[in-house]
Amino acid sequence: MVADDQAMVRTGFGMIIGAQPDMEVVGEAADGVEAVELARRLRPDVALFDIRMPKMDGLQALRLLAGPGVADPIKVVVVTTFDLDEYVHQALRNGAAGFLLKDSGPALLVEAVRAAVSGDALISPSITVRLLEHLSHPAPAGDDGGLSPRELDVVRLIARGRTNTEIATELFISVGTVKTHLGSVQSKLSLRNRVEVAAWAWEHRLVS
Repeated sequence: MVADDQAMVRTGFGMIIGAQPDMEVVGEAADGVEAVELARRLRPDVALFDIRMPKMDGLQALRLLAGPGVADPIKVVVVTTFDLDEYVHQALRNGAAGFLLKDSGPALLVEAVRAAVSGDALISPSITVRLLEHLSHPAPAGDDGGLSPRELDVVRLIARGRTNTEIATELFISVGTVKTHLGSVQSKLSLRNRVEVAAWAWEHRLVS
């Protein structure tokens, strides 16, 4: 599903998604209120939301669909022109399954959709480190959250934007083992996805 107040953007995204053999656009919305109503009714596998929309902005719509306390969250990837720190901070805190700049290109857009479906999350590489570094005030150094050394290895690599396959290669373990460690990390820290795991790692100064 695509939510953007510009018809040309919705059409463009629709063409990119529609060109994939295993994807289709099931709905379009031109404002935030319509986006929330449509997403709740259609339950798309992934929703692409702009931030600046009439009636209700994308961040508020995101919070209603995927924010803290939402029982059955919808996977929302924020796609915007604006990479302001405050926007990304709010998006990740409100449960975004990715944050992409509109000029990232078709390949990255498709990759972000696939990542969201598989439980991963993609953030535009050009802004990942800068944004995660400044998510919030850092916690005291040395707080490992009760994670094992290998779990901490996985967390650090997630914070650097590595995929499960890249982590498996770097740590000489299987992709299945990476997923097991990630599941354990999310359970121990009460985090819902790898974006929140990355944010936790930066906030606890596990990466620099």
